[in-house]
Amino acid sequence: MTSIRRRTLTLIIGLMLAGLAVISVLNLHDSNHEIAEVYDAQLARNARLLQGVMRMPMASKEHSDLYQAFNQALSEAEPRIDGHPYETKIAFQVWNFKDEVLVHTASSPSFSVPPRTPGFSDVVDLNKRHWRAFLLEDKQNGLRIWVGERDDVRSDLVDRIVRHTLWPNILGSLILAAMLWLAIGWGLKPLVNMAATLRARHPGSLEPLQLTPLPTELEPMQAALNRMLAQIQQVMGRERRFIADAAHEMRTPLAVLRVHAQNLMEAGSEGERRASLEHLIAGVDRTSRLVNQLLTMARIEPQAGAQPPVPIDLAATVRDSLVQLTPWLLSKDLELVFDVSDDIGLARVDPAAIDIALNNLVTNAANFSPRHGVITVKLVEKTHGYELSVEDEGPGINEQDRDRLFERFYSCANAQGAGLGLTIVKAIADRFGGQVKLENRIAGGLRATLEICRV
Repeated sequence: MTSIRRRTLTLIIGLMLAGLAVISVLNLHDSNHEIAEVYDAQLARNARLLQGVMRMPMASKEHSDLYQAFNQALSEAEPRIDGHPYETKIAFQVWNFKDEVLVHTASSPSFSVPPRTPGFSDVVDLNKRHWRAFLLEDKQNGLRIWVGERDDVRSDLVDRIVRHTLWPNILGSLILAAMLWLAIGWGLKPLVNMAATLRARHPGSLEPLQLTPLPTELEPMQAALNRMLAQIQQVMGRERRFIADAAHEMRTPLAVLRVHAQNLMEAGSEGERRASLEHLIAGVDRTSRLVNQLLTMARIEPQAGAQPPVPIDLAATVRDSLVQLTPWLLSKDLELVFDVSDDIGLARVDPAAIDIALNNLVTNAANFSPRHGVITVKLVEKTHGYELSVEDEGPGINEQDRDRLFERFYSCANAQGAGLGLTIVKAIADRFGGQVKLENRIAGGLRATLEICRV
Protein backbone atom coordinates (compact mmCIF):
# COMPACT_ATOMS: atom_id res chain seq x y z
CA MET A 1 0.00 0.00 0.00
CA THR A 2 1.71 3.19 -1.24
CA SER A 3 -0.88 5.85 -0.31
CA ILE A 4 -0.37 7.48 3.08
CA ARG A 5 -4.01 8.53 3.15
CA ARG A 6 -5.23 5.00 2.38
CA ARG A 7 -2.86 3.42 4.87
CA THR A 8 -3.80 5.87 7.63
CA LEU A 9 -7.51 5.55 6.92
CA THR A 10 -7.29 1.74 6.84
CA LEU A 11 -5.52 1.73 10.19
CA ILE A 12 -7.98 4.14 11.80
CA ILE A 13 -11.08 2.43 10.40
CA GLY A 14 -9.68 -0.98 11.31
CA LEU A 15 -9.06 0.10 14.90
CA MET A 16 -12.47 1.78 15.05
CA LEU A 17 -14.28 -1.31 13.74
CA ALA A 18 -12.33 -3.56 16.07
CA GLY A 19 -13.28 -1.34 19.00
CA LEU A 20 -16.88 -1.23 17.80
CA ALA A 21 -16.97 -5.01 17.54
CA VAL A 22 -15.63 -5.40 21.08
CA ILE A 23 -18.12 -2.86 22.42
CA SER A 24 -20.98 -4.54 20.54
CA VAL A 25 -20.08 -7.96 21.93
CA LEU A 26 -19.92 -6.52 25.46
CA ASN A 27 -23.22 -4.70 24.94
CA LEU A 28 -24.84 -7.87 23.61
CA HIS A 29 -23.62 -9.82 26.61
CA ASP A 30 -24.84 -7.14 29.02
CA SER A 31 -28.17 -6.86 27.18
CA ASN A 32 -28.72 -10.60 27.40
CA HIS A 33 -27.90 -10.52 31.09
CA GLU A 34 -30.14 -7.54 31.87
CA ILE A 35 -33.02 -8.86 29.77
CA ALA A 36 -32.76 -12.22 31.53
CA GLU A 37 -32.81 -10.48 34.91
CA VAL A 38 -35.86 -8.38 34.02
CA TYR A 39 -37.82 -11.27 32.54
CA ASP A 40 -36.91 -13.59 35.41
CA ALA A 41 -38.16 -10.94 37.84
CA GLN A 42 -41.42 -10.72 35.88
CA LEU A 43 -41.85 -14.49 36.00
CA ALA A 44 -41.35 -14.53 39.77
CA ARG A 45 -43.71 -11.55 40.21
CA ASN A 46 -46.43 -13.12 38.07
CA ALA A 47 -46.13 -16.35 40.04
CA ARG A 48 -46.58 -14.50 43.32
CA LEU A 49 -49.52 -12.48 41.97
CA LEU A 50 -51.15 -15.71 40.88
CA GLN A 51 -50.40 -17.14 44.33
CA GLY A 52 -52.13 -14.17 45.94
CA VAL A 53 -55.23 -14.74 43.86
CA MET A 54 -55.24 -18.46 44.58
CA ARG A 55 -55.03 -17.77 48.33
CA MET A 56 -58.27 -15.85 48.42
CA PRO A 57 -60.54 -17.30 51.17
CA MET A 58 -63.38 -19.09 49.37
CA ALA A 59 -65.50 -22.18 49.68
CA SER A 60 -64.50 -25.24 47.73
CA LYS A 61 -67.18 -24.63 45.09
CA GLU A 62 -66.10 -21.05 44.74
CA HIS A 63 -62.51 -22.17 44.21
CA SER A 64 -63.69 -24.46 41.44
CA ASP A 65 -65.61 -21.61 39.84
CA LEU A 66 -62.50 -19.37 40.13
CA TYR A 67 -60.30 -21.96 38.44
CA GLN A 68 -62.86 -22.35 35.68
CA ALA A 69 -63.08 -18.58 35.21
CA PHE A 70 -59.27 -18.39 35.01
CA ASN A 71 -59.08 -21.08 32.37
CA GLN A 72 -61.90 -19.55 30.35
CA ALA A 73 -60.34 -16.08 30.41
CA LEU A 74 -56.90 -17.39 29.43
CA SER A 75 -58.32 -19.47 26.60
CA GLU A 76 -60.14 -16.47 25.13
CA ALA A 77 -56.91 -14.43 24.67
CA GLU A 78 -56.72 -13.34 21.03
CA PRO A 79 -53.41 -11.49 20.38
CA ARG A 80 -54.43 -10.46 16.88
CA ILE A 81 -57.41 -8.39 18.15
CA ASP A 82 -56.92 -6.93 21.59
CA GLY A 83 -53.75 -8.56 22.84
CA HIS A 84 -50.08 -9.00 22.08
CA PRO A 85 -48.34 -11.72 20.04
CA TYR A 86 -46.22 -12.61 23.05
CA GLU A 87 -49.31 -13.69 25.03
CA THR A 88 -49.24 -17.12 23.42
CA LYS A 89 -45.59 -17.49 24.39
CA ILE A 90 -46.27 -16.92 28.09
CA ALA A 91 -47.96 -19.71 30.05
CA PHE A 92 -49.32 -20.41 33.55
CA GLN A 93 -50.05 -23.67 35.24
CA VAL A 94 -51.18 -24.51 38.75
CA TRP A 95 -51.20 -27.99 40.30
CA ASN A 96 -52.21 -29.20 43.65
CA PHE A 97 -50.01 -31.59 45.53
CA LYS A 98 -51.94 -34.48 43.91
CA ASP A 99 -50.58 -33.29 40.53
CA GLU A 100 -54.03 -32.30 39.42
CA VAL A 101 -54.10 -29.33 37.04
CA LEU A 102 -56.17 -26.51 38.49
CA VAL A 103 -55.33 -23.65 36.12
CA HIS A 104 -53.52 -23.59 32.84
CA THR A 105 -53.28 -21.51 29.69
CA ALA A 106 -53.90 -22.89 26.24
CA SER A 107 -50.25 -22.29 25.32
CA SER A 108 -48.93 -24.17 28.34
CA PRO A 109 -46.47 -26.93 27.50
CA SER A 110 -47.30 -30.51 28.13
CA PHE A 111 -45.37 -32.31 30.83
CA SER A 112 -45.21 -36.01 31.35
CA VAL A 113 -44.39 -35.33 34.97
CA PRO A 114 -45.10 -31.93 36.56
CA PRO A 115 -41.92 -30.11 37.65
CA ARG A 116 -41.19 -30.27 41.36
CA THR A 117 -37.99 -28.24 41.85
CA PRO A 118 -38.78 -24.69 43.08
CA GLY A 119 -37.04 -21.72 41.52
CA PHE A 120 -35.87 -20.93 37.98
CA SER A 121 -35.21 -23.62 35.42
CA ASP A 122 -34.85 -24.18 31.67
CA VAL A 123 -37.42 -26.60 30.36
CA VAL A 124 -37.90 -28.41 27.06
CA ASP A 125 -41.50 -29.50 26.50
CA LEU A 126 -42.79 -32.44 24.48
CA ASN A 127 -42.85 -30.26 21.35
CA LYS A 128 -39.11 -29.53 21.69
CA ARG A 129 -39.73 -25.90 22.57
CA HIS A 130 -37.46 -24.20 25.12
CA TRP A 131 -38.98 -22.45 28.10
CA ARG A 132 -37.62 -20.33 30.88
CA ALA A 133 -39.76 -21.12 33.94
CA PHE A 134 -40.26 -20.30 37.59
CA LEU A 135 -41.93 -22.74 40.00
CA LEU A 136 -43.39 -21.48 43.28
CA GLU A 137 -44.58 -23.90 45.95
CA ASP A 138 -47.38 -22.88 48.29
CA LYS A 139 -47.30 -25.56 50.96
CA GLN A 140 -49.92 -23.81 53.03
CA ASN A 141 -52.54 -24.17 50.29
CA GLY A 142 -51.05 -27.25 48.66
CA LEU A 143 -50.31 -25.52 45.33
CA ARG A 144 -47.48 -25.56 42.78
CA ILE A 145 -47.57 -22.47 40.60
CA TRP A 146 -45.59 -22.63 37.36
CA VAL A 147 -44.99 -19.58 35.15
CA GLY A 148 -43.09 -20.03 31.91
CA GLU A 149 -41.91 -17.99 28.98
CA ARG A 150 -40.60 -19.25 25.65
CA ASP A 151 -36.95 -18.44 24.90
CA ASP A 152 -37.79 -16.92 21.53
CA VAL A 153 -39.44 -14.01 23.36
CA ARG A 154 -36.09 -13.05 24.83
CA SER A 155 -34.09 -13.83 21.68
CA ASP A 156 -36.53 -11.76 19.62
CA LEU A 157 -36.01 -8.81 21.95
CA VAL A 158 -32.24 -9.20 21.78
CA ASP A 159 -32.41 -9.36 17.98
CA ARG A 160 -34.41 -6.15 17.93
CA ILE A 161 -31.89 -4.42 20.20
CA VAL A 162 -28.99 -5.61 18.03
CA ARG A 163 -30.72 -4.46 14.83
CA HIS A 164 -31.62 -1.10 16.30
CA THR A 165 -28.04 -0.49 17.48
CA LEU A 166 -26.00 -2.22 14.78
CA TRP A 167 -27.36 -0.41 11.74
CA PRO A 168 -26.85 3.06 13.23
CA ASN A 169 -23.32 2.05 14.14
CA ILE A 170 -22.63 0.81 10.61
CA LEU A 171 -24.12 3.92 9.04
CA GLY A 172 -22.24 6.13 11.48
CA SER A 173 -19.00 4.29 10.71
CA LEU A 174 -19.44 4.91 6.99
CA ILE A 175 -20.12 8.59 7.57
CA LEU A 176 -17.15 8.80 9.93
CA ALA A 177 -14.91 7.05 7.37
CA ALA A 178 -15.90 9.61 4.72
CA MET A 179 -15.22 12.46 7.14
CA LEU A 180 -11.87 10.93 8.09
CA TRP A 181 -10.96 10.58 4.39
CA LEU A 182 -11.62 14.27 3.86
CA ALA A 183 -9.88 15.25 7.10
CA ILE A 184 -6.76 13.22 6.30
CA GLY A 185 -6.73 14.70 2.80
CA TRP A 186 -6.90 18.18 4.30
CA GLY A 187 -4.12 17.31 6.73
CA LEU A 188 -1.90 15.98 3.92
CA LYS A 189 -2.52 19.01 1.71
CA PRO A 190 0.90 20.59 2.52
CA LEU A 191 2.62 17.36 1.47
CA VAL A 192 0.63 17.32 -1.78
CA ASN A 193 1.59 20.95 -2.39
CA MET A 194 5.26 20.12 -1.80
CA ALA A 195 5.07 17.24 -4.27
CA ALA A 196 3.39 19.49 -6.83
CA THR A 197 6.09 22.12 -6.36
CA LEU A 198 8.82 19.53 -6.87
CA ARG A 199 7.14 18.20 -10.02
CA ALA A 200 6.83 21.72 -11.39
CA ARG A 201 10.54 22.48 -10.96
CA HIS A 202 12.80 22.40 -13.98
CA PRO A 203 14.77 19.10 -14.14
CA GLY A 204 18.07 20.99 -14.07
CA SER A 205 17.15 23.28 -11.18
CA LEU A 206 19.24 22.76 -8.05
CA GLU A 207 18.08 25.84 -6.17
CA PRO A 208 17.11 25.25 -2.50
CA LEU A 209 13.43 24.82 -1.69
CA GLN A 210 11.77 27.78 0.01
CA LEU A 211 8.23 26.55 0.70
CA THR A 212 6.19 28.79 3.00
CA PRO A 213 4.15 28.35 5.05
CA LEU A 214 5.43 24.89 5.89
CA PRO A 215 4.17 22.58 8.68
CA THR A 216 6.66 21.65 11.38
CA GLU A 217 6.59 17.99 10.30
CA LEU A 218 7.75 18.88 6.76
CA GLU A 219 10.60 21.19 7.78
CA PRO A 220 13.07 18.28 8.27
CA MET A 221 12.09 16.95 4.83
CA GLN A 222 12.72 20.31 3.19
CA ALA A 223 16.04 20.64 5.03
CA ALA A 224 17.07 17.14 3.91
CA LEU A 225 16.12 17.91 0.29
CA ASN A 226 18.09 21.15 0.41
CA ARG A 227 21.13 19.31 1.79
CA MET A 228 20.83 16.76 -1.00
CA LEU A 229 20.55 19.52 -3.61
CA ALA A 230 23.64 21.21 -2.17
CA GLN A 231 25.55 17.92 -2.29
CA ILE A 232 24.47 17.39 -5.90
CA GLN A 233 25.69 20.89 -6.72
CA GLN A 234 29.04 20.09 -5.14
CA VAL A 235 29.35 16.82 -7.05
CA MET A 236 28.40 18.46 -10.32
CA GLY A 237 30.81 21.28 -9.61
CA ARG A 238 33.63 18.78 -9.03
CA GLU A 239 32.72 16.98 -12.23
CA ARG A 240 32.68 20.21 -14.24
CA ARG A 241 35.98 21.26 -12.70
CA PHE A 242 37.51 17.86 -13.44
CA ILE A 243 36.32 17.92 -17.05
CA ALA A 244 37.54 21.49 -17.53
CA ASP A 245 40.92 20.73 -15.96
CA ALA A 246 41.32 17.55 -17.94
CA ALA A 247 40.35 19.23 -21.20
CA HIS A 248 42.69 22.13 -20.51
CA GLU A 249 45.67 20.04 -19.50
CA MET A 250 45.26 17.29 -22.07
CA ARG A 251 45.12 19.74 -24.98
CA THR A 252 48.81 20.66 -24.88
CA PRO A 253 50.25 17.12 -24.32
CA LEU A 254 48.14 15.74 -27.15
CA ALA A 255 49.28 18.54 -29.46
CA VAL A 256 52.89 17.84 -28.51
CA LEU A 257 52.42 14.12 -29.15
CA ARG A 258 51.00 14.94 -32.58
CA VAL A 259 54.03 17.07 -33.41
CA HIS A 260 56.43 14.30 -32.33
CA ALA A 261 54.47 11.79 -34.40
CA GLN A 262 54.66 14.06 -37.44
CA ASN A 263 58.38 14.59 -36.90
CA LEU A 264 58.81 10.82 -36.68
CA MET A 265 57.06 10.41 -40.02
CA GLU A 266 59.08 13.18 -41.65
CA ALA A 267 62.47 12.19 -40.18
CA GLY A 268 65.11 11.79 -42.85
CA SER A 269 67.67 9.83 -40.88
CA GLU A 270 67.78 7.11 -38.26
CA GLY A 271 69.03 9.57 -35.65
CA GLU A 272 66.15 11.95 -36.24
CA ARG A 273 63.64 9.10 -36.09
CA ARG A 274 65.14 7.83 -32.84
CA ALA A 275 65.13 11.31 -31.29
CA SER A 276 61.50 11.87 -32.33
CA LEU A 277 60.56 8.43 -30.99
CA GLU A 278 62.21 9.19 -27.63
CA HIS A 279 60.34 12.51 -27.44
CA LEU A 280 57.12 10.68 -28.31
CA ILE A 281 57.66 8.07 -25.56
CA ALA A 282 58.47 10.79 -23.03
CA GLY A 283 55.30 12.65 -24.03
CA VAL A 284 53.22 9.49 -23.60
CA ASP A 285 54.75 8.94 -20.15
CA ARG A 286 53.95 12.50 -19.11
CA THR A 287 50.39 12.18 -20.41
CA SER A 288 49.98 8.91 -18.49
CA ARG A 289 51.17 10.58 -15.29
CA LEU A 290 48.78 13.46 -15.89
CA VAL A 291 45.85 11.07 -16.39
CA ASN A 292 46.76 9.12 -13.25
CA GLN A 293 46.99 12.31 -11.20
CA LEU A 294 43.64 13.53 -12.52
CA LEU A 295 42.02 10.22 -11.64
CA THR A 296 43.57 10.37 -8.17
CA MET A 297 42.12 13.84 -7.62
CA ALA A 298 38.71 12.66 -8.81
CA ARG A 299 38.88 9.71 -6.40
CA ILE A 300 39.88 11.77 -3.39
CA GLU A 301 37.62 14.82 -3.65
CA PRO A 302 34.19 13.12 -3.48
CA GLN A 303 35.22 11.55 -0.18
CA ALA A 304 35.36 14.90 1.60
CA GLY A 305 33.10 14.94 4.64
CA ALA A 306 32.90 11.14 4.83
CA GLN A 307 32.83 9.32 8.15
CA PRO A 308 36.23 9.01 9.89
CA PRO A 309 37.97 5.71 9.11
CA VAL A 310 38.97 3.17 11.71
CA PRO A 311 42.30 3.70 13.56
CA ILE A 312 45.34 2.15 11.88
CA ASP A 313 48.97 1.44 12.74
CA LEU A 314 50.50 4.50 11.10
CA ALA A 315 54.13 3.34 11.23
CA ALA A 316 53.31 0.01 9.58
CA THR A 317 51.26 1.75 6.86
CA VAL A 318 54.11 4.15 6.00
CA ARG A 319 56.65 1.31 6.03
CA ASP A 320 54.54 -0.77 3.61
CA SER A 321 54.28 2.17 1.21
CA LEU A 322 58.03 2.77 1.26
CA VAL A 323 58.71 -0.89 0.56
CA GLN A 324 56.80 -0.50 -2.70
CA LEU A 325 58.76 2.63 -3.65
CA THR A 326 62.21 1.32 -2.84
CA PRO A 327 62.91 -0.56 -6.14
CA TRP A 328 61.95 2.50 -8.19
CA LEU A 329 64.18 4.79 -6.11
CA LEU A 330 67.11 2.35 -6.42
CA SER A 331 66.66 2.37 -10.19
CA LYS A 332 67.16 6.14 -10.08
CA ASP A 333 70.36 5.74 -8.00
CA LEU A 334 68.69 7.23 -4.92
CA GLU A 335 68.92 6.08 -1.32
CA LEU A 336 65.86 5.90 0.93
CA VAL A 337 66.06 6.32 4.71
CA PHE A 338 63.09 5.78 7.04
CA ASP A 339 63.39 7.34 10.50
CA VAL A 340 60.53 6.42 12.83
CA SER A 341 60.04 6.52 16.59
CA ASP A 342 59.25 3.35 18.48
CA ASP A 343 56.18 4.75 20.26
CA ILE A 344 54.10 5.69 17.22
CA GLY A 345 50.51 4.77 18.00
CA LEU A 346 47.24 4.62 16.08
CA ALA A 347 45.86 7.29 13.76
CA ARG A 348 42.34 7.65 12.39
CA VAL A 349 43.23 7.98 8.71
CA ASP A 350 42.62 6.10 5.50
CA PRO A 351 45.66 3.93 4.66
CA ALA A 352 45.02 4.38 0.93
CA ALA A 353 45.12 8.19 1.35
CA ILE A 354 48.40 7.97 3.30
CA ASP A 355 49.84 5.79 0.54
CA ILE A 356 48.82 8.30 -2.16
CA ALA A 357 50.19 11.28 -0.21
CA LEU A 358 53.50 9.54 0.52
CA ASN A 359 53.88 8.45 -3.11
CA ASN A 360 53.46 12.03 -4.31
CA LEU A 361 55.84 13.49 -1.75
CA VAL A 362 58.53 10.87 -2.43
CA THR A 363 58.05 11.23 -6.22
CA ASN A 364 58.52 15.01 -5.97
CA ALA A 365 61.62 14.51 -3.86
CA ALA A 366 63.01 11.99 -6.35
CA ASN A 367 62.38 14.31 -9.31
CA PHE A 368 64.46 17.10 -7.73
CA SER A 369 67.14 15.00 -6.03
CA PRO A 370 70.62 14.73 -7.57
CA ARG A 371 72.01 11.36 -8.56
CA HIS A 372 73.14 9.28 -5.56
CA GLY A 373 71.10 11.60 -3.36
CA VAL A 374 69.37 10.59 -0.13
CA ILE A 375 65.64 10.87 0.52
CA THR A 376 64.74 10.76 4.20
CA VAL A 377 61.25 9.93 5.42
CA LYS A 378 60.56 10.75 9.08
CA LEU A 379 57.55 9.90 11.22
CA VAL A 380 57.52 11.60 14.62
CA GLU A 381 54.94 12.17 17.34
CA LYS A 382 53.82 15.68 18.20
CA THR A 383 51.39 17.19 20.67
CA HIS A 384 48.61 17.51 18.11
CA GLY A 385 49.31 14.15 16.48
CA TYR A 386 52.02 12.96 14.08
CA GLU A 387 54.19 14.53 11.40
CA LEU A 388 55.20 12.64 8.27
CA SER A 389 58.00 14.48 6.48
CA VAL A 390 59.98 13.81 3.30
CA GLU A 391 63.40 15.49 2.91
CA ASP A 392 65.48 15.66 -0.24
CA GLU A 393 68.83 17.13 -1.27
CA GLY A 394 67.52 19.11 -4.22
CA PRO A 395 67.59 22.84 -4.90
CA GLY A 396 64.62 23.68 -2.67
CA ILE A 397 61.94 26.20 -3.65
CA ASN A 398 61.63 29.93 -4.14
CA GLU A 399 59.72 31.60 -1.33
CA GLN A 400 57.49 33.45 -3.81
CA ASP A 401 56.41 30.10 -5.33
CA ARG A 402 55.55 28.44 -2.00
CA ASP A 403 51.80 29.08 -2.10
CA ARG A 404 51.44 28.52 -5.83
CA LEU A 405 52.91 25.04 -5.57
CA PHE A 406 49.57 23.83 -4.14
CA GLU A 407 47.62 25.16 -7.12
CA ARG A 408 46.35 22.75 -9.72
CA PHE A 409 48.65 22.14 -12.68
CA TYR A 410 51.34 24.50 -11.43
CA SER A 411 54.72 22.84 -11.89
CA CYS A 412 57.93 24.63 -10.96
CA ALA A 413 61.10 23.73 -12.85
CA ASN A 414 59.83 20.25 -13.75
CA ALA A 415 58.87 19.81 -17.36
CA GLN A 416 57.72 16.22 -16.76
CA GLY A 417 55.43 17.04 -13.85
CA ALA A 418 51.65 17.39 -14.09
CA GLY A 419 51.38 19.98 -11.33
CA LEU A 420 48.95 17.92 -9.26
CA GLY A 421 51.13 16.09 -6.75
CA LEU A 422 51.11 18.69 -3.96
CA THR A 423 47.50 19.56 -4.74
CA ILE A 424 46.57 15.93 -4.04
CA VAL A 425 48.58 15.91 -0.81
CA LYS A 426 46.86 19.12 0.34
CA ALA A 427 43.42 17.64 -0.46
CA ILE A 428 44.28 14.59 1.67
CA ALA A 429 45.49 16.81 4.52
CA ASP A 430 42.31 18.90 4.38
CA ARG A 431 40.24 15.76 4.40
CA PHE A 432 41.71 14.69 7.76
CA GLY A 433 41.91 18.15 9.30
CA GLY A 434 45.68 18.50 8.88
CA GLN A 435 47.94 20.61 6.71
CA VAL A 436 51.00 20.44 4.47
CA LYS A 437 54.09 22.58 5.03
CA LEU A 438 57.01 23.24 2.68
CA GLU A 439 60.31 24.62 3.98
CA ASN A 440 63.84 24.78 2.72
CA ARG A 441 66.43 22.91 4.74
CA ILE A 442 69.48 24.70 6.07
CA ALA A 443 71.74 21.97 4.65
CA GLY A 444 69.99 22.29 1.28
CA GLY A 445 66.97 20.63 -0.18
CA LEU A 446 63.28 20.71 0.69
CA ARG A 447 61.30 19.34 3.59
CA ALA A 448 57.60 18.55 2.92
CA THR A 449 55.64 17.79 6.09
CA LEU A 450 52.15 16.26 6.34
CA GLU A 451 50.42 16.66 9.71
CA ILE A 452 48.27 13.70 10.82
CA CYS A 453 45.86 13.88 13.78
CA ARG A 454 45.95 11.14 16.40
CA VAL A 455 42.95 9.00 17.36
